[in-house]
Amino acid sequence: MAPLSLQILWLIQVAGVPVGIYAFAHAVTQRADAYTAADRMTKPAWLGITGGGTAAMILFGAFGGGGPGLLFWIAGLVAVLVYIVDVRPKLIEVQRGHNW
Repeated sequence: MAPLSLQILWLIQVAGVPVGIYAFAHAVTQRADAYTAADRMTKPAWLGITGGGTAAMILFGAFGGGGPGLLFWIAGLVAVLVYIVDVRPKLIEVQRGHNW
């Protein structure tokens, strides 16, 4: 049986890639002007960040349990999570408008 740390990395990897795919798909479907209205980087920039982050998670997966590739995997995960927790809510708010 693998150590607990490897099991946790595996679980995060299994959950991280679908989240990255979702973030990229969400970035594709948003209007380009919503990014500037939300005072975030441009749509092409976020497409590159979410796509590159997802690719990094796939290419440098945590299944190996460490090594230099793990740094790229973590950077990819962080990039995708920044989009999910920061950019996505602002885009939704801008496109809906304020509900006062």
